[in-house]
Amino acid sequence: MTRTEQIKALNAMLLEEMPEFRKQAEAFAPDQAAQRRLLRSLMNVRPPTPLNPEFLALQDALLRAEAEEKGVVDALSLPVTACHPRLAVWQGDITRLNTDAIVNAANCALLGCFAPCHGCIDNAIHSAAGLQLRDECARIMAAQGHPEPNGQAKLTAGYNLPARFVLHTVGPVISGAVTGRDRAELASCYRACLELAAAHHLESVAFCCISTGEFHFPNQPAAEIAVETVTAFLRQNRSIQRVIFNVFKDRDAAIYRTLLGVV
Repeated sequence: MTRTEQIKALNAMLLEEMPEFRKQAEAFAPDQAAQRRLLRSLMNVRPPTPLNPEFLALQDALLRAEAEEKGVVDALSLPVTACHPRLAVWQGDITRLNTDAIVNAANCALLGCFAPCHGCIDNAIHSAAGLQLRDECARIMAAQGHPEPNGQAKLTAGYNLPARFVLHTVGPVISGAVTGRDRAELASCYRACLELAAAHHLESVAFCCISTGEFHFPNQPAAEIAVETVTAFLRQNRSIQRVIFNVFKDRDAAIYRTLLGVV
């Protein structure tokens, strides 16, 4: 089966489950790139319902091949910063990192982003991990029985990601001036993730820039809170060997490199 045939087979199985999207699917060209975008779109909108083993086998093969093609980055091989021997800064796609856990900036439903091909990190992580991630999150939320509060953390498997686990945390949404509560909740996101990682004996964690994207926390103070909270935690904890501040935008890269003395 070619890659295009593989993608079209996955699309056909999802459209069988969700026939209400057949009309929209017809607008996608038959080439591989368009069909792959359709697949991501359908995966994004699919609710957490029982998973077809045939679909999962084909999905997993595709996602793992794509991960290899993107290139897996060994988190422990990244150079540490001058100011701290267990901190690193890396600019790139967090779904490429081979680490014990990556951190997902989630929303309070904790089910991933349902907007087709949206550019948020929640969408990127769920799309690369596969539908099993939404399914596990749904089980967690059903057991919890209420939306996820800001500043806490949940742990799931990483599925088709190079990372073994995903730490999900909900940061504050900023609609005006940043308040003391906003700052405390953001700090709690970093602390809760590290505490949960340590409790599960994880040794390496990669953080995204929590709350700075769709949630509009200003980049500079968010980075200052992240660095201060993580370094304070590492002073008290020796089990976590490496924390990576993963940045995607040049602006965040410059801020973190300045804060951590990276040339």
